[in-house]
Amino acid sequence: MRVVRMIGVIGAILVLGCSREEAPAPAAASRPAAAKPISNLPPLDATNIVSIASGSPDHTTLVAALKAADYVTSVAASGPLTVFAPTNEAFAALPAGTVDGLLEPQNADQLREVLKYHVTTSTLTTKSFKDGQSLGMANGAKTTIHVDGDQVSINGAHIVVSIPASNGIVHVIDAVLLPPAKP
Repeated sequence: MRVVRMIGVIGAILVLGCSREEAPAPAAASRPAAAKPISNLPPLDATNIVSIASGSPDHTTLVAALKAADYVTSVAASGPLTVFAPTNEAFAALPAGTVDGLLEPQNADQLREVLKYHVTTSTLTTKSFKDGQSLGMANGAKTTIHVDGDQVSINGAHIVVSIPASNGIVHVIDAVLLPPAKP
């Protein structure tokens, strides 16, 4: 449930404050504070990917997933990264019980695979994407980019807004990317 909320926070901030184009990086002082502080986070640069997600009421589920997978520090510190961040609504659209099941400690490996399928290296803006482009994700699987005018999607999930970060870029998406089954 927390992962869904995190994604929703990021999405709301992006939808309310940005267009479909890349938004300028907000100054640390102007970044909205999280409605409820996220505990157990390491000190974060105010403009890194995790801080952006943590400050978004639409991305609480994503933040909870990062915490459950023990990925907060690696996503906050590494880079450059391109993160496709599903909103809370996107997580809520999964079959009932899916998110809660993924957040269970015994399913941490599966959760990590799902999260890694939302990340690639480099800072890739929507302007750099080409229709039919294949992206290799952090879990080793591929995704496909589709460009139709100014609308960009990845495996059918639409990029709602893009937020530059100090360690890459966050593309808020309206669906959760599910990795293909491994052979």
